Amino acid sequence: MPRRNDLDICAEILQLSQRGANKTRIVYGANLNFKIVEKYLSRLIANGLLKASPNKRFLTTEKGLQFLEQFQVLVAPIQEQKMLEEVAK
Repeated sequence: MPRRNDLDICAEILQLSQRGANKTRIVYGANLNFKIVEKYLSRLIANGLLKASPNKRFLTTEKGLQFLEQFQVLVAPIQEQKMLEEVAK
C-alpha cells in the first residue's frame, strides 16, 4: 500500500466526518494513531474545514465539503490512470 500524503489524509478525515464522527472512529477509519489524528484535527479545525461539537464529535463544514469536491476532481484523472495501468498488467 503506497504512503498517503497530507492531502490524502485530510480528505479521508473530512470524508469520515461528513455525518459526524468521534475521534476513535476517525482513528480507525483513517488507519492512524491518536497522536497523529490530533495533529490533523487541529489543522482542519484551524482552517475552517472541520468543526468540533461540544460532545466531542467532529463534523465537516461547508468549506470542508468544498475542499473534498475539489480534491476529488483533482485526483480523479490520476486514479483513472492507475486503474488502467492495473488492468493492463
